[in-house]
Amino acid sequence: MKKSTVRVTIILIVLIVGLIALYSFLMSRMKSELPAAMTVVQTVLSRDLTKNYPATVKEVVKYYTEIERCFYNEECTDEEIEALGMQARMLYDQELLDNNEMAIYITKLREDVKRFKDAKRRIISIVVASSTNVDYFSDDGYDFARLYCAYTVKQNNGQNVSEGRIYLLRRDEDRHWKIYGWDSEDNVQVGE
Repeated sequence: MKKSTVRVTIILIVLIVGLIALYSFLMSRMKSELPAAMTVVQTVLSRDLTKNYPATVKEVVKYYTEIERCFYNEECTDEEIEALGMQARMLYDQELLDNNEMAIYITKLREDVKRFKDAKRRIISIVVASSTNVDYFSDDGYDFARLYCAYTVKQNNGQNVSEGRIYLLRRDEDRHWKIYGWDSEDNVQVGE
C-alpha cells in the first residue's frame, strides 16, 4: 500500500473513534442532566393546592384518594407521611381541622399507616363515583355534597375485600369543596 493511503486510513479511523467517543460523552452528559423520574409520592406532593385546588367534589375526593394510596401503598419516609398529611389537611373543612390538632393528627396517621402495612394490606383499587352521582343539599346555610367511593383492599391472606365509604364535603367561603368527614357506607343513610 502507498503511504498516503495508510495515512488517510489511519486518520479516518482516528476521526471515527473520536466521533464515537464524543457522541458517547455528550449522550451520557445529557442523561445526567435530565431530571430523575418523580416517585408517585413526589408527584402527588407536587400539586400546589393554593394555585390549583380541585374544582369539583369528585376531583377533591379523587385527589384525596391519591394521597391515601401513597400513605398505604408506597414506602414513605416519616417526612413524606407528614408532607402527605399536610396536603390532605389542605382538603379538610375548617371544622374538621379544628377537631384534629395537627401534631395529634400526624401521630395518629403514622400509627394508622404502620398498622395497615403491618397487617400486610394493600389498596388494590379506588373507584370514585361519577360526578352525576353527587348528592348536593343545603343545611344550616351551608352547601354540602355527598359522594360514594369504593375501595378494594387486598388482605394478608390474599383475599380482596370491598369497602364503601361516603364522603361529606362542605363548600367554604372561597367556594372550594372541603372534606367535612367520611364514614363507612354501612353507617350512612342518605335521604334523611
